Amino acid sequence: MTSTKYIGMDVHKESISIAVRNSVGKVVMECVIETKASMILQFIEGLRGDLHVTFEEGTAAAWLYDLLKPHVARLVVCNPRRNALLKVGNKSDRIDARKLTELLRGNQLHPVYHGEHGLRALKELVRSYLTISKDLARVMTRVKAVYRSWGIPCSGTQVYSRLHRLTWLSKITEPGVRLRAAFYFQQLDALRTLRQEVRQELLAESHKHSAWKRLCEIPSIGPIRAAVALGILQTPHRFRTKRQLWSISGFAIETRSSADHRHVNGQLQKVKKRVSIRGLNQNHNHDLKNLFKGAAVIASTKPGPFQEFKKDRHHCMDRVEERSKLRRPIPETTNSLSVSDRVRSIPGFLSGGGRGFLETLGFESESQPVS
Repeated sequence: MTSTKYIGMDVHKESISIAVRNSVGKVVMECVIETKASMILQFIEGLRGDLHVTFEEGTAAAWLYDLLKPHVARLVVCNPRRNALLKVGNKSDRIDARKLTELLRGNQLHPVYHGEHGLRALKELVRSYLTISKDLARVMTRVKAVYRSWGIPCSGTQVYSRLHRLTWLSKITEPGVRLRAAFYFQQLDALRTLRQEVRQELLAESHKHSAWKRLCEIPSIGPIRAAVALGILQTPHRFRTKRQLWSISGFAIETRSSADHRHVNGQLQKVKKRVSIRGLNQNHNHDLKNLFKGAAVIASTKPGPFQEFKKDRHHCMDRVEERSKLRRPIPETTNSLSVSDRVRSIPGFLSGGGRGFLETLGFESESQPVS
């Protein structure tokens, strides 16, 4: 019997429910402590052996990770969306802590990346910039919603301009609605000013990192996109292969197959059939996907090396289509396989140049993950 102990923590704002299992899977300790650094460290220091600790990703996850990392042998911040066992049966703080220790002991947890303390300032600035940008977009939508609700045309961006503010307010005859629109305009101006301040701080912080300069060399990846990508990804060494990058970016293809083997001449043989494609993965980082999609749109619409690549690719496909017309037409029925064939043939972000575009971000090597 080893001295390894598996500790599961169900973290809340005021309390933490803790369960401890030994190496054979027996629960040897359960307790509830206050969510304070001194209480948590006192509990950890009172345990013997190799300590393996886990808790779910949440508001206090980054703080707990920095607090516990130097004091334990292994620390796993797990993804709560992937913990299916916690959704089965009764639920309480004590039960959740026990289930976390069981999953940790069986190595069935999906970790969430925490690390690269040198990029902590850039990461927080990126979060601030993205949050304020989303708030700004919401306020702009509310402004136009006010005018549309009263039948006032407001297409374009003139409605947001300070120079035409009085003109647009005078179009609203109802006093209460006009006052509501004025408050929205004040919120819009404040968010614009705040966004510019955060933008300047973000660019100043990103200049301190050499990887940012390398990302800026990629066409259609400007200074802001490079800073956001660096703040979200932090390091390429967190990914074992390039496929993990595609997955977190939302560009991994999900496939489905069944009955893959068949009994032939007394032996099992794998069936040669096409795998059905069910689209892109849903569990991804939406900000990172929006960044790459925006960069792809800019690269395909503005002059540059990617636009030239797109033209050459379309030219090659036109030649292939001309040759296919000379062949005898084959009747096609619409089913899942034929649809998946069409999906494979669409020239887009995931085919050819799209993957090469991601590879230029510094993920061209088969890097080992950081423990």
